[in-house]
This record gives sequence, structure tokens and C-alpha cells, in this order.
Amino acid sequence: MRHKEILFFLTVAAAVSATAADATTARLEKAATVLNTMTESKHGIQPDQLAGADCIAVIPGFKKGAAVVGVGYGRGFISCRNGSGWSAPGAVTLEGGSVGVQLGGEEINIVILSRDKQKRSSLLSDRFAIGSDASAAWGNGASAHADPNAKIVFYGQTKGAFAGFGLDGATLKRDEDGDMALYGTALNNSTIVDGGTNAPAVARPLIAALDKTSK
Repeated sequence: MRHKEILFFLTVAAAVSATAADATTARLEKAATVLNTMTESKHGIQPDQLAGADCIAVIPGFKKGAAVVGVGYGRGFISCRNGSGWSAPGAVTLEGGSVGVQLGGEEINIVILSRDKQKRSSLLSDRFAIGSDASAAWGNGASAHADPNAKIVFYGQTKGAFAGFGLDGATLKRDEDGDMALYGTALNNSTIVDGGTNAPAVARPLIAALDKTSK
């Protein structure tokens, strides 16, 4: 009986691990698509912003909390420049923030650019508070309130009508489950990004999108 119980739990654990890996792969593919789409739009990410970015985080499918205005939650990835290109991605979650008026859609795709290399260690820590650890400015389109001196610039995309949002008060955190699904071990994001970790094959579309859009 004991042997059967152990076998059962091992089978369940393997199934859960496979499901997490599939979800992470799908999220990586969506992140690559989001980055490509937002750099191709005239109201999206501008070339000069990309050229000056040290780190880029992509959060596909950030979900708002309340029906009109409220906090949100999303999972995605962060990568930083490593001299010859972009690093292997670390998994992150984005929690909080004030989501503005949004009609016809429940999700926002978000890209966050950090233009300050000195902020890298903070961005890759277990908890980075946007607004207190660094000021942030919305960068979308001609109507954006982009601050040319802001160290953090973020862009949003949604299928519904979109009036904007704020990230002050939001927290970027390490996604331990996402990193485990990607690398099979408990690496932290600083080790992944700055430690020369090789990107797994499933991350190549995102790295390719980073290389393409930042050139």
C-alpha cells in the first residue's frame, strides 16, 4: 500500500510539473508576440526608448481587479543586456497598480523598460516597488504623460478601449514557480540574468524578439 501511495504522489507531481512547464512555455510565446506587436505600432514602444533600455520586463495578460478601477496581477519575464545581447529570462509577477478605464477587455499586455543600469540589482531582487524604488511614466502614444527623465517607462496594450493606467504602488516580484518550470532548479533572477545562465530552448522566441526590436 505504501508503495502505491508513493507512486501515486510521484505521478501527480510529474503531471503538475508538466502542466506548469506548458503554461510557462505558452506565456513565453505570448510575451514574444506582445513585444513584437508593441514595437511595430506607432503608438507603441519608441526606438529611442528601446535603445536606452538596460532591462525589459514583459507581462502578457495583466488582469485588473475591479470592474472599472482596481489593482491587478500578471506573470511574465525580465531580461537585461549582457553585452552581446540579452540575458536568459527570469520569471516575474506584477502585482498591484491602478488600472484605469478599460472597456471591452479584461487584460492589459504590459512592457516595462528600465533605463537605469544602477537599478538592475533592485529589479532582479525578490521585491521591487515601482514608485518608491523608482519613478515610472506611462509611455504610450502622443497623449502619454511620458517623463523624459523617468527611469522606468511602461507601455500597455489591450483589445478594448483603453484610457491608461498607473504602476505606482505596483510590485515586481520573482516568480519562483516560473523559474522552476524554466530551469528545473531554484535559481534566483539575479543569478539567471547576471550569472551567465543559458536560456532554455523555449525562451528563444523571446530572446529573438528582444534582439530584433532593440536593434
